Amino acid sequence: MASALTDKLSRLVKDLRGQGRITESNVTDMLREVRMALLEADVALPVVRDFIARVKEKALGQEVLGSLQPGQVLVSIVNRELSATMGEGVSDINLAAQPPAVILMAGLQGAGKTTTTAKLAKHLIEKRKKKVLTVSGDVYRPAAIEQLKTVTAQAGAEWFPSTPDQNPVDIGRAALDYAKKHFFDVLLVDTAGRLAIDEALMLEIKNLHAALNPVETLFVVDAMQGQDAVNTAKAFKEALPLTGIILTKTDGDSRGGAALSVRQITGAPIKFAGTSEKLDGLEVFDAERHAGRILGMGDIVALVEQVTAGVDIEAAKKLADKVKSGAGFDLNDFLAQIQQMKQMGGLSSLMDKLPAAMAAKAGQVDMDKAEKDIKRKEGIIHSMTPLERRKPELIKATRKRRIAAGAGVHVQEVNRMLKEFEQMQEMMKKMKGGGMMKLMKRLGGMKGMPKMPF
Repeated sequence: MASALTDKLSRLVKDLRGQGRITESNVTDMLREVRMALLEADVALPVVRDFIARVKEKALGQEVLGSLQPGQVLVSIVNRELSATMGEGVSDINLAAQPPAVILMAGLQGAGKTTTTAKLAKHLIEKRKKKVLTVSGDVYRPAAIEQLKTVTAQAGAEWFPSTPDQNPVDIGRAALDYAKKHFFDVLLVDTAGRLAIDEALMLEIKNLHAALNPVETLFVVDAMQGQDAVNTAKAFKEALPLTGIILTKTDGDSRGGAALSVRQITGAPIKFAGTSEKLDGLEVFDAERHAGRILGMGDIVALVEQVTAGVDIEAAKKLADKVKSGAGFDLNDFLAQIQQMKQMGGLSSLMDKLPAAMAAKAGQVDMDKAEKDIKRKEGIIHSMTPLERRKPELIKATRKRRIAAGAGVHVQEVNRMLKEFEQMQEMMKKMKGGGMMKLMKRLGGMKGMPKMPF
């Protein structure tokens, strides 16, 4: 996330920490660098000016000048003001309404509204234990209604049918009536987007808002739009009483300007950030933690949450008990450990949350190559028979050739994977349970898989 901005600010943070004395001159030099970094990251000019003015005022105050470690204090000021620009801490979604709580999803076409609606449904079901209904008011885009039906099913929510010949307001009212009669906690309304802001879109969504009186009106914006995100946010804010923002595609944003701009331009808090294309790739937005990521300080809390959520504790316990009993570690177990890594959200997603120095070190390994290697290992094991997975010692030359052909790899790669399995098997013999994290460290130490610095 925001790699270019993070790189520049991380270097500044490192330089500042070593400053034994802070003067108006080096503060000015530092702020010039920060200003350039923010502008290059596509942060809106008014936001940059306001941010620089606030940092300068505090940096030249007694808090810094009277400190024994002025460099450290200055870094904390930059961090604090970055956080303040994006909104203090966490702004929770408001569900304090007579059920069903109606949430209206607004934004331009291509921002990811439909997928984000399903992600939010999954979040509300799993984290808030809510019964969720979704409905599509997008009667213009081909297959939009079917797309919502598909992703809603994947999220575990219920979908209310609509057709392209209906009026969006009629659709919304019918869905709300159904939600009331069937005791749903939340109704998520996916609205139509356009390729650009136009009067027809704004009038339609105003009418829908008036008819449904939503408790939350969330503006879904593509983080990769940069300056354009600010312009569309401003237009939607003028048309609707926005209560929050969801930033999508933050995993592909190399600039990061949208996160710093939309909060201040609209006055609406950022409530969620889309971190991947998967349906569980939606994070509650925490301004302080996000500021830490931008400054290269990482987000260890999010990293621990991601790893903990991805680890199947029950499966880990069963494996530990199996090894303790002397039953042995077979290729089915090896495959399960590889799949645990994938459930954590992928290696690159984990690296994104590490502090810059650790991530840079880990980044010496090509993440894409490492993830492809994991998929290759899965393919090889899936090409084996159940008996071969249970008894790897049966796999000799003829079987290796068949497995390699089935997986679309060379025999050498089958040999390499089996050697790594044997190394893991040996480790498991020595482990007395040891816990999943201990196992993951060892898994990460194998060839082709970056060592996880936990």
